Amino acid sequence: MAANNRRMSGKKGAQVGSGGQRRKGLEGKGPTPPAEMRKGHKKNRIANAKAKQAVRRPAPRGRGGRSTSELVVGRNPVVEALREGVPATTLYVQQFIDNDERVREALQLAAERGGINLMEAPRPELDRMTNGLNHQGLVLQVPPYEYAHPEDLAAEAADEGEDPLIVALDGVTDPRNLGAVVRSVSAFGGHGVVVPERRAAGMTAGAWKTSAGTAARTPVARATNLTRALESYKKAGIVVVGLAADGEVELGELQALGGPVVIVVGSEGKGLSRLVGETCDFRVRIPMPGGAESLNAGVAAGIVLYEAARRRV
Repeated sequence: MAANNRRMSGKKGAQVGSGGQRRKGLEGKGPTPPAEMRKGHKKNRIANAKAKQAVRRPAPRGRGGRSTSELVVGRNPVVEALREGVPATTLYVQQFIDNDERVREALQLAAERGGINLMEAPRPELDRMTNGLNHQGLVLQVPPYEYAHPEDLAAEAADEGEDPLIVALDGVTDPRNLGAVVRSVSAFGGHGVVVPERRAAGMTAGAWKTSAGTAARTPVARATNLTRALESYKKAGIVVVGLAADGEVELGELQALGGPVVIVVGSEGKGLSRLVGETCDFRVRIPMPGGAESLNAGVAAGIVLYEAARRRV
């Protein structure tokens, strides 16, 4: 018996219980997700490949250059962009999305516009495309904007037999201000807007929305160096007028607005940069009897454009 006891002493005793571990191991893991959502499945790879191909299509560069494509993310932003006529190439819709009013309106607007690809994509792919932003199952791809060259704006005015009326923005970084300026240029018969290539607002979806569709007919040019672009305008006989709170000439006294002119608007905080200010033929102030220190770029450009249009009638 002693030997038997020694042999049994090395064995494990009876287990009190598994703590429910065996039962948990036998429980189901919920319904099987659709093939498009299962990582490694053929249909999942196909859906991901289609979405990647559309998003990563390279953007060519023309004479004035192109911006990179942009994604509008979220149900309300996507619907608003489609309502305002923002150009779009593809509307991505998450597979098995909750079909609320905004989703239905986005699909309807895209179908009515025509030329917009509708593509379903699994949520992981939309998460990757948007870098984890809350896309709510809707993503709109805006194509690269085709910028003009600064010389094209003056050439267009010459083709129409008119004196150039151009607005250049110096250090304006808010796309909504750019959109507002584009809208004012269109309203008062201007020939386009010039923006610097770096450290400046570009024609994003936000700028398109603020322009209220006028960006489709009012060109925006991008200059590698704004100072050199202004000097080129001066050589072509165009007067360069800079807006400054401490300008030497008051707006009402400036006769140059009746002829070929480029109106340069600086940022609300810093105004014109030093080199741009030195390049201007005139530095003009807008009288403000109410005592405000400055106006934002969109409002200031609108006031001067109105005065220029009034003198050209």
